[in-house]
Amino acid sequence: MKIGVISDTHNFFDPKIPELFVGVDHILHAGDIGAAFITFQLEQIAPVSAVLGNNDSFLPYRETEVVELAERKFLLHHIVDPRALFGPVRTRILRERPDVVVFGHTHQKFCQEMHGRLYFNPGYAGRPRHGSERSVAVLTWHNGQIRPEFLSLD
Repeated sequence: MKIGVISDTHNFFDPKIPELFVGVDHILHAGDIGAAFITFQLEQIAPVSAVLGNNDSFLPYRETEVVELAERKFLLHHIVDPRALFGPVRTRILRERPDVVVFGHTHQKFCQEMHGRLYFNPGYAGRPRHGSERSVAVLTWHNGQIRPEFLSLD
């Protein structure tokens, strides 16, 4: 199974996204979506699960979502610090016991196994900004192993 992962679009749908997400079975958006047309565009590629970011309002999503794909559990939440989990997100992670925690907010790619689970941030997918690296990612699940691949939007 191939899962497209995106975050921090901030109301910008990069025209490279459909090509980079060809063949994905599902898309996870980790917040700061912008307008509803972003998820509508993504749904033209594959089914989408999304969460609210700190810049989102008036969108029909929750702050945290748990999705099961390829017999694995994914927890999506926009602001997560894997090195200092606290509050409701920590409680939810401990209760749900996801295989992968997908987050955004930092605009920085992150892929590290900690505490028995993968913490994953696909990076920033919004408008080009001077000095900001932009990316999305694909997680491929094959024979019980996950292979992350960051894909540049620059």
